[in-house]
Amino acid sequence: MCGIIGYIGTRDAQPILLNCLKRLEYRGYDSSGIGVIVSGKNAPSIRKKPGKIKALEKLLRKKPIYGTVGIAHTRWATHGAPNQANAHPHDDCHGAIALVHNGIIENHEDLKNQLLKEGHLFRSQTDTETIVHLIEKFYQDVNLEEAVRRALKQLTGSFAIGVISKKEPGKLVGARCGSPLIIGKGQSENFLASDIPAILDSTKEVIFMEENEVAVLTKESIQITDLEGVPVMRKPVSVSWDITQAEKNGYKHFMLKEINEQPGVIENLLSLRVAKDNKTISFKEQNIPEAKLKNIENIAIVACGTAYHAGMVGKYILESICAIPTSVDLASEFRYRNLLINQNTLVIAISQSGETADTLAGIREARKHKVPVLSICNVLGSTLTRESDGVIYTHAGPEIGVASTKAYTAQLAALYVFAFYLAQIKNIVPANKMCRYLEVLKVVPKLITAILNRQDEIAVLARRHSHFGSFLYLGRNINFPSALEGALKLKEISYIPAEGYAAGEMKHGPIALIDEYRAVVCIAVASKIYGKMISNIQEILSREGKIIVIATEKDEQIKELAREVIYIPKVEELFSPLLVAVPLQLLAYHIAVKRGCDVDQPRNLAKSVTVE
Repeated sequence: MCGIIGYIGTRDAQPILLNCLKRLEYRGYDSSGIGVIVSGKNAPSIRKKPGKIKALEKLLRKKPIYGTVGIAHTRWATHGAPNQANAHPHDDCHGAIALVHNGIIENHEDLKNQLLKEGHLFRSQTDTETIVHLIEKFYQDVNLEEAVRRALKQLTGSFAIGVISKKEPGKLVGARCGSPLIIGKGQSENFLASDIPAILDSTKEVIFMEENEVAVLTKESIQITDLEGVPVMRKPVSVSWDITQAEKNGYKHFMLKEINEQPGVIENLLSLRVAKDNKTISFKEQNIPEAKLKNIENIAIVACGTAYHAGMVGKYILESICAIPTSVDLASEFRYRNLLINQNTLVIAISQSGETADTLAGIREARKHKVPVLSICNVLGSTLTRESDGVIYTHAGPEIGVASTKAYTAQLAALYVFAFYLAQIKNIVPANKMCRYLEVLKVVPKLITAILNRQDEIAVLARRHSHFGSFLYLGRNINFPSALEGALKLKEISYIPAEGYAAGEMKHGPIALIDEYRAVVCIAVASKIYGKMISNIQEILSREGKIIVIATEKDEQIKELAREVIYIPKVEELFSPLLVAVPLQLLAYHIAVKRGCDVDQPRNLAKSVTVE
């Protein structure tokens, strides 16, 4: 969601803050702003604009601000329209304090009414402005960090904040509860940020703030306390990501770059987990004891969006390989239903960012039932990984495009490897069969590369279908979730209405939608239900539906039925979702590009949804 940056050091803050903001554009936003403490002025200088960062940049070229301490923000509107008044930073009545905030303050109306009675002047419709006036209220006979602590104790909801004050110009204060915030440790400079990519070109030394902590940064020091002022000692960790991973490197869009990175991501994940002889699977961060895993009787997967679709594929994988009953829940539903789980249930939470609010709420509910939680996550040190019993890092590198691509296939690869690991522990699959499975999995990156080598053909096909007003995606068995994911990708970046369906359900309603104005994407790869998919295709053709088929190479029957076919290499049905994902991603990407859509930053979407 929103992006936070804070800087304190010896360099000019404005260009640093702007550069960092640009690295957070992928999170989704509708306005941006910057606040810097300028020497000799009685208040932090603030510039903010609705729209893209380039609008703020244009303003700053006309009216630059110079100083070595500052905060900046990209806002995704929750309370109040995306306009200049509601953009961050917000200041207090006297303009002495400036604040940026991610999250939602649930009791802001009550707090605002009380502050209005006390004479405070509000200039926006945001919940955020309540916080800066609370700090102003308490900032009488105490220092800035103590005023922040007192203010935060009044709040209900989620927040990550950055605060500066003219009264204490050599200080930058940050705090978090429910929204991510990290500290970047540099040489004679320090940073606050809501995500790692923002600061990668300045430092790789990162401290992850925990819930209800306050950090005080100067250019030479970092101090962390809890809300009572008790010191917290935590060493920085070194991030392995390289700054080039957060850049386009010649690609037109981050999304296209990340689609093309998938073979390397999967190959890297497998090399870290699976021994060369395919006999041993290891998870360094998987801290759930093997004895505990041996007794697992059922699995509950919890996730949102694309990660939920990965979890749906995971259900087929785990039930097929491990013979363990597996349920999959949207995290936003999981936490509110009557959970029939016990100590022999394993909860698997999947999230690229590790900061997805609904997923975090889901695992917290599960932990109340004393259930072990395993997270599959991409971001080192994220809240999800810290609150889980065990972790499988996907090591996919930063994913900048809002529509997830490489994170999805990395999550799938992690689920496959974990299923084999669990089967090994439970002694379910014979060693020779396990070895063969792993051999096939290791070939998958080469098969994906073969698909990517033909992506120009997919682009041409996509452009021919970019005028359709709606799409239907059909798949069966383990590729039913692939249909859902394909439809989601198209919706996210092209804004074309699209639905994913289990093909067997087509006759129970969706067949009424078939006509010459709707395109139907059919996943008909080699599988035990291939004949059923062929029947579905024939039913669509008889109603003049416009079909795109994803099929297996050398499929002669498909040639007789469909003109528009995307062929993928032959692979065992169990592993086909890893291959099917790629043409679906490319199809959505090239349709969106043809329609002139903002592929990397789709409207109304945020990369990491840190509020309910």
